[in-house]
Amino acid sequence: MQPALAAVCCFIAYFVVYRFYARHLGSRIFRLDPAAITPAHALNDGVDYVPCRRMVLFGHHYASIAGLAPMLGPAIAVIWGWLPGMLWVVLGTLFIGAVHDFGALVISMRHRGMSIGKVAEDLIGRRAKGIFLMIILFLICLVMGVFVRTVSGLFTVDFYPESVFPTFTLMAIAMVMGWLAYKRGISIVRLTVVGFVLMLASIGVGLAIGRPDLTGEVWILILLVYAFAASTLPVWSLLQPRDYLNSWLLYLGLATSYIGLFVLRPAFAAPALDTQPMDAPPIFPFVFIVIACGAISGFHGLVSSGTTSKQIDKETDALAVGYGGMVGESLLGLLAVLACTAGFRSAESWAEHYSSWSTANGLAEKMKAFIDGTAMFLSSLGIPMELAQAFIALVAVSFALTSLDSGTRLLRYNLEEIAQSVGVRVLGQRYVASTIAVVLIGFFAFYEVEGQPVGLALWSLFGSTNQVLGALTLLAVTIYLRQKGRNYVYTLAPMAFMMTVTIVAMVINIQKYWVEQQLLLGVVAASIFVLSVWLLVEAVLRFRRDTPGTLAASGD
Repeated sequence: MQPALAAVCCFIAYFVVYRFYARHLGSRIFRLDPAAITPAHALNDGVDYVPCRRMVLFGHHYASIAGLAPMLGPAIAVIWGWLPGMLWVVLGTLFIGAVHDFGALVISMRHRGMSIGKVAEDLIGRRAKGIFLMIILFLICLVMGVFVRTVSGLFTVDFYPESVFPTFTLMAIAMVMGWLAYKRGISIVRLTVVGFVLMLASIGVGLAIGRPDLTGEVWILILLVYAFAASTLPVWSLLQPRDYLNSWLLYLGLATSYIGLFVLRPAFAAPALDTQPMDAPPIFPFVFIVIACGAISGFHGLVSSGTTSKQIDKETDALAVGYGGMVGESLLGLLAVLACTAGFRSAESWAEHYSSWSTANGLAEKMKAFIDGTAMFLSSLGIPMELAQAFIALVAVSFALTSLDSGTRLLRYNLEEIAQSVGVRVLGQRYVASTIAVVLIGFFAFYEVEGQPVGLALWSLFGSTNQVLGALTLLAVTIYLRQKGRNYVYTLAPMAFMMTVTIVAMVINIQKYWVEQQLLLGVVAASIFVLSVWLLVEAVLRFRRDTPGTLAASGD
C-alpha cells in the first residue's frame, strides 16, 4: 500500500467514527447538557477558572496535549514497521484515547473542575486520591524534565537554533493578544490573523539573524524561568492565547505536510511489519507502550481535568474539545509514522537509521528523523529544505513548550492538592507550589546518574507509567458511569485492555532491570507497579460495593 492511500483510509476512519460513535457517547452515554452551569462560570476567578470560547479552548487543549511525545513515540515504534504503529495510532485513538480524554474532561467538569486525583477520591475513596497524586507527581516531573532537556538540545547549534527567535517571539505575540482580547475586547479573529502573520514572519527573521550560541544548560535555566511564569500568570494572559496561536501553527504544519505527502507520493522505505528488530523488546506489549501520546495518554487526562475542565463554557463543547482534540493529536502521530517510514529517500537509509533498538531509541535523533522526513514532504511544494526544516522544528519546539507550561501548571495544582491533603497550607500557595514544581522539573532535567540525566535514565518508564495512568483514569470514568446507571462497557473494555498491556509490560521491565542490576529503574518501576495494583484493588472493591445507579438521583 502507498503512504498516500493509507493516509486517506485513516482520514475516512476518523470522520466516520467521530460522526457516529463519538456523538453517541456525548448524547446517550454522558448526556451532555448545553444548559448546565460549568465550573468556569460557577467558580470564575479570572486566574484558573475562566470561560473560554470553544474554538480558543480547542486550540489551548490541543496544543497542551500535542507535545513532543506524539512525534517521539511513533518515531521509535516504526522499528516494528509502519503498519502496527499506524493501526494503533488510529484505532487506539478512536476507541480508547479519545474516549479517555473526553471521559476525564466530563467527570472533572461535573466535579467542580477538580483533577482526576480529586475526582478519584469522590468516586473510589480517600486512598485512591493519594495513589493518583503520587503517580501524577512522578509522571509530570519526569515528562517535563525530559521535555526541557530535549528542547534545550534542539536550541543548540548542533540541531535547530534558528527556531529560538520565532519560539520566543510567539510568546510575546501571545501575551499581547491575551491582553487585547481579555482587557480591550478586540475581535479574536482580527488578533488571530495579525498574530499568525507575525509568527510566520518571525521564522524568516530567525533564519536571517544567525544562531545563538548558548549551552544546553543555559537553555534549561531559561526554560524553567518560562515555566514558572506560565504556571503563575492568569490563563488568559499567556496559556490560552499562546496555545491557541500555536494550534494554528500546527494546523498549517499538518495541512501542508499532508498535502506535500500527496504531491510527493513517496513509497514506504520501511517494511510493513518486522516482529524481531535487532535487540528490540517484543512487539506485544511494547508497541502499545512506546506509542502512548498519539494513541492514549494518561497525561491527557491531567490536562482535561486540570486546566481544560476549568475553562469549558458549555458542557456540549466537551465533545469537540476532548474527543476532537485527541483526534487532532492522532493526526500528528499518524504524520510521525509516515514521516519516519516514507520520509527517507531509500530503504537502505531507513534500515541504517533503524538498524537496532539502541539506535532507534535516541530521543533527539528521532526528533531529527521526524523533522527531516516531514520537511521532505514540504519540499515537494517548492519550499526550500532549510526553511521547511526551520518551520517543522518550530512546530515541534513550540508544542513541547505548550506541554511544558501546561504541565508545570498541572504540577502546581497537584502540589496544591497534596498540601491540602496533608494540612500544610503554605505549600499550596500559588507561587510556592510553582517554585517547588520548577525545582522538581529541574531535578529531572539536570541531575545525572552515571553521566546520564536522571530524566533520560528513567524515560523508559514514561510509557508504562503514562499508560497505567490512562488505564486508571478510564477506571474512574467507568465507576462514574456505573454509579450513574449508564452503559459503562465503552470505558470498561478499553480500561481492561490497557491495564493488561501495561501490567505485562511492567513485569517484563522489572525482570529486565533486576537481571541488568539497574537498581534505580527497578525500584521506581516496582513502586509504580505496586501503587497501580493497589489502586486497581481499591477500585474493584468500590465497584463491587456500589450498585448501578448510585448517583443517578444526583443529576448529570
